[in-house]
Amino acid sequence: MVKRVVDIVVSSALLAIALPVLALAAVMIVLSTPGPVLFRQTRMGRDFRPFKILKLRTMAHAEAGLAYTLGPDPRITPVGRWLRRTKVDELPQLWNVLRGDMSLVGPRPVVPELTSEFRGSYVGLLRARPGLTDPASLKYSQETRLIAMAEDPMHFFKTVVTPDKIQISREYLERANLWTDCFTLAMTAVICCFPSMSRFYGELPELGTRNERSSWETIGSTVDQSIFTHDLAYQDLAYLEAAVEDRVEQEAVPWIPLPNQNFRSGSAPVTAKESA
Repeated sequence: MVKRVVDIVVSSALLAIALPVLALAAVMIVLSTPGPVLFRQTRMGRDFRPFKILKLRTMAHAEAGLAYTLGPDPRITPVGRWLRRTKVDELPQLWNVLRGDMSLVGPRPVVPELTSEFRGSYVGLLRARPGLTDPASLKYSQETRLIAMAEDPMHFFKTVVTPDKIQISREYLERANLWTDCFTLAMTAVICCFPSMSRFYGELPELGTRNERSSWETIGSTVDQSIFTHDLAYQDLAYLEAAVEDRVEQEAVPWIPLPNQNFRSGSAPVTAKESA
């Protein structure tokens, strides 16, 4: 109850302070590219209850692609790059905190498909509300830049980055209290201004090299045929199912379950409807 009261009070105050910045960012988005100011995407919340996370739109509207940015992405607009670099695009999530979808500190919310593949881990993590920040997200504050340097970004993201983040978040939740949350919030502000301070949370994993074929070819017949797409591309389930039936390959990218000991076998969605 104390944590929830703190979430309400702090998020309300931060929203009031951030309003001028949000207003300026909204004007910049409207003037730069057509489309809505806010981007909404389904994420998995506490006790596996999905919710719509809010962000300032940083990509071209209605462009299909992966729900995760795994490196340089042509969909990101010039204004969007600035918003992402300064983390201003994350400010609307204060409304999610005020509503009770999220907390100020907790494991970062992820798309439902990822919680399906790592369900064994997220059963524990999602006993708490997902948060705006936590030590795992601070360690990987430059996650996109790191993943972009990997030979196979998706493989690196799912077999190295995600398991490490889950472990860090699990360890933090076991010892979290009001003071550790306050310290995490303070470090979030510091790392936003000085990204190199993320080293406080440990060295990032080495990229290594992979001399095998790409994961698309290596996995072969085990590729899940469900659809894992960017919410900007589909506004409703009916359109998604129609795209699957018509096999619109240029507008849909499969979610690939990789063989890894951190995955729970058979837990990935097996139909387009489950994936959606």
